[in-house]
Amino acid sequence: MILGIGSDLANIERIAGVLERHGDRFRNRVFTDREQSKAERRQDVAGTYAKRWAAKEACSKALGTGLRMGISWKDMGVSNLKTGQPVMHLTGWAKQRLDDMTPAGHEAILHVTLTDDHPWAQAFVVIEARPIA
Repeated sequence: MILGIGSDLANIERIAGVLERHGDRFRNRVFTDREQSKAERRQDVAGTYAKRWAAKEACSKALGTGLRMGISWKDMGVSNLKTGQPVMHLTGWAKQRLDDMTPAGHEAILHVTLTDDHPWAQAFVVIEARPIA
């Protein structure tokens, strides 16, 4: 059963401009240490941050809240499996919201996909409730 779907489109040049103007202040407010480490190792730093920005926005929409109601940017983080597949990690209020919306006897599975085609980065997040076997 699908609990929520969210998508977002981010402009890579806009994120690059914010990074240039606000640097660490922006990075530290929005992105987890793991996300920052990944982005700073990549050739396309701004594109990597833009995809993660879009994923956070998409996740907040899939949770049915948008970025309000106490969800912090850092309550949602994106990492990658060894295969390269992106995965979303929730903590804090975002995790509490996910737990509250997941029916009894089910586990929540977050599916996330990221893509970019300069100057755009896009993310989709689908929250699935799967019965616990």
